[in-house]
Amino acid sequence: MEMRLAWLNAKRSPIVFVIGAMVVYSLAFAGVARCKVLNQGGSRNHETPNANWLQFNFNAEHSGNNTEETKIGTGNVGKLHELYRVSLPDIADGAPVYLSDVHTRFGVVNVLYLTTKDGHIVALDAGTGKIIWEHQYGPGKYKINNGYQAIYTTSSPAVDPDLKYVYSYGLDGYVHKYKSGDGEEIKTGGWPELCTLKPFNEKGSSALAVATAKDGTSYLYVTNGGYLGDRGDYQGHVTTINLSTDKQHVFNANCSNDAVHFVERPGKPDCSAVQSAIWARPGVIYDPATDRIYMATGNGTFDPKRHDWGDTIFSLKPDGTGVDGNPVDSYTPANHHFLNRADLDLGSTAPAILPTPTKCSVRNLAVQGGKDMKLRLVDLADLSGRHGPGHVGGEIGRPIDVPQGGMVFTQAAVWVNPMDHSTWVFVATFSGLSALKLQVSPRGMPSLKTVWRNGDEGSSPIIANNVLYCAGSHDISAFDPTTGKVLWQSRSIGRIHWESPIVVNGVLYITDESGHLTAYGL
Repeated sequence: MEMRLAWLNAKRSPIVFVIGAMVVYSLAFAGVARCKVLNQGGSRNHETPNANWLQFNFNAEHSGNNTEETKIGTGNVGKLHELYRVSLPDIADGAPVYLSDVHTRFGVVNVLYLTTKDGHIVALDAGTGKIIWEHQYGPGKYKINNGYQAIYTTSSPAVDPDLKYVYSYGLDGYVHKYKSGDGEEIKTGGWPELCTLKPFNEKGSSALAVATAKDGTSYLYVTNGGYLGDRGDYQGHVTTINLSTDKQHVFNANCSNDAVHFVERPGKPDCSAVQSAIWARPGVIYDPATDRIYMATGNGTFDPKRHDWGDTIFSLKPDGTGVDGNPVDSYTPANHHFLNRADLDLGSTAPAILPTPTKCSVRNLAVQGGKDMKLRLVDLADLSGRHGPGHVGGEIGRPIDVPQGGMVFTQAAVWVNPMDHSTWVFVATFSGLSALKLQVSPRGMPSLKTVWRNGDEGSSPIIANNVLYCAGSHDISAFDPTTGKVLWQSRSIGRIHWESPIVVNGVLYITDESGHLTAYGL
């Protein structure tokens, strides 16, 4: 079951610092396609090409690591200050995405795109927060489980690889396609694309994801789960849309041998099994090394003979298909019966891909968190170690406790330290934030070692230019990733649920439960 966390106020010591002269501002007027900015040394002597943040946690792996950021680093992050705060049409309970140098009615500007809980897609001038265009596919007559509360989404949008379009989840059960500059909706070639025939039971919790497979084909991934309380006739599923042909494929986590959108019983087609939601923040992870997509399911029945995949990590081909009605591969904990009964979803987060050193015996390593407060290492090339789906166990080593405690509802951030090329993973919960370092034994066996932790609750952390950022209720902070030392902090944001920051082109952006977007810069 997806839980709405009652985030605690963080208890951090304030940092006192003096801000020097403000010399950088965002350019957001017609004809400006590049902006001059400070580098870490403080000079203003060159132009730096703008970067993009095209989907949740930056890339198709959802690593949370913006390797293209150059303008904010450890040397000047302490000089961040609030640039603006604007009110949105509704709460955006996810993360923004960012596209630079977009031709709009206001000229060539950098644009932020957000999906709100009530079904808005909003495009804003990233320099000012001014709305450029917006659309809404709201809840309409739909109520959760045909009850009294209006349906909602916690999804985030995604930008097409060709940068011409942006995709957003609508509360009508479809994903919609818009021109990135003027917001014109595309209504040809199968668009909008159906994602669920039961929007009153099936929720779009996860961010939209985009990946380009090894053969050059790009796909959009939309996942669905259920609403709070595990009620109603829902089945977790992923809808994969080929962005070249606009054709789609459905893979259901229950009754996976039926590649269709189910309807509410007693209608047909439907599935007798329910739950197995796919609701982790990133939805679908793409691993270029294996050329597969991965996702994890929540509580539900695990019964491979009946094609049910509750509390499971499973992989598919990039086009969203499996083999003979089953996934390509799967991993299910040996205690899946307990996880299901206790509502301890394995899939409260998604696998985080870990770059591995050459001496490691596992070349395609990932870490999986869960509501059982455990971290598990798995081999993405052979999830259970038994060369196929339907087996239980097979994780690498023993699961370890989340260092700071707490259920994991966030996506981990992954970072390679440029100083020694070590691999790190950062995990946030409502109990704190921790940094773990990948260790490899003389025999090549990988494990995770806790380096530091704190008691400051947080949403999904990110890394940009070797600085770690994490938001909690009413504050957002920057850390030294190797020590946990606080480098900067602001206590001016609202409460946080799923919201997480992005850092791109020298500006940090964060939404909150007050319905605000706040930008910080130099």
